[in-house]
Amino acid sequence: MLTLLLLLAQASAPQTPPLAAATAPAAQTSRWPAREAQVTFRNFRFKSGETLPELRITYTTLGQPHRNARGEIDNAVMVLYGTGGTGRQFLSPQFADELYGPGQPLDIARYWIILPDGIGHGKSSKPSDGLHMRFPQYDYDDMVEAQYRLLRDALGIQRMRLIMGTSMGCMHSLIWGETHPDYVRALMPLACEPVEIAGLNRMWRELAVEGIEADPAWAGGDYRAPPTQGLRTAASLLFVAGAAPLYFQSQYPHRQAAEAFARERVAASIAATDANDLIYQINASRTYAPWPRLEAITVPTTWINSADDFINPRNLDYPRQAVARMKDARFRLIPETAETRGHGTHTAARFWKQDLVELLQRTE
Repeated sequence: MLTLLLLLAQASAPQTPPLAAATAPAAQTSRWPAREAQVTFRNFRFKSGETLPELRITYTTLGQPHRNARGEIDNAVMVLYGTGGTGRQFLSPQFADELYGPGQPLDIARYWIILPDGIGHGKSSKPSDGLHMRFPQYDYDDMVEAQYRLLRDALGIQRMRLIMGTSMGCMHSLIWGETHPDYVRALMPLACEPVEIAGLNRMWRELAVEGIEADPAWAGGDYRAPPTQGLRTAASLLFVAGAAPLYFQSQYPHRQAAEAFARERVAASIAATDANDLIYQINASRTYAPWPRLEAITVPTTWINSADDFINPRNLDYPRQAVARMKDARFRLIPETAETRGHGTHTAARFWKQDLVELLQRTE
């Protein structure tokens, strides 16, 4: 359910996931013609009752909007990332090079791709901007509401062609299906479950937060220097949760290499993560609970999980039960192999690209 490892390392050239999960990536130049923009919402009111005088949402786009005979944009696609990520992570080769090119499923000559940074992430408003732990206590509902206002009010989109999301974005997709069922023509959630985050999934998240807060250097969020020991606890938990056992065994079969890789990823994560931002990002999932209202999801949906996902274990029976309650939903579990990436399989598009093709075809 968390996008902890967006990119799991390749044996020859390790890549860094963009999260506090295992690491945040160094800035990379993308070959894709992406454009970045920003919108500000005045006096944004959160579900908690708190308000922010100015909520800044940054987003990246590829392609151009197309208007139908009624003048309405009809080719908009939004892709949502997991905890700690940013919209620009979907410019990475394992995602973009499989989807955005000529004749590919999300060919940017045909679709207008929108990649927002959600509340608390990337270049959008977040605790580390200065409010620290006094930043409003946002949750996933607030994040989806900000996405809706971006699309409808700022970009003038009356109906989305597709919303797809990975990990946290997967959960956002299900919230979209319940709260705005007529606003989107198709949903593609990847790597999540449709239930309250409890059990082991909540336990390791809570331990990551408590690890930061137990570090004296954290100082209630008003730290002068990063609480490194607390961040190390959180980053280590996130690394393990997002890992792929068969893949890592095949790529790091010897002790010294395995140890060195883990240390490198955790160290990079510590260096790239703000402790308060991470606490908020993890805790934003606290109110997520779509299970009681699954029947409200009537939009055609293709939902994909992977068998080697530690965060969303394959033996949980929730997907089978959920699909039976949704009007037009299909579920597929990607088998575990030495090539799949655990939780991070959601961003390796080659594993589910054909599912996306079929979803677009059946909602054409």
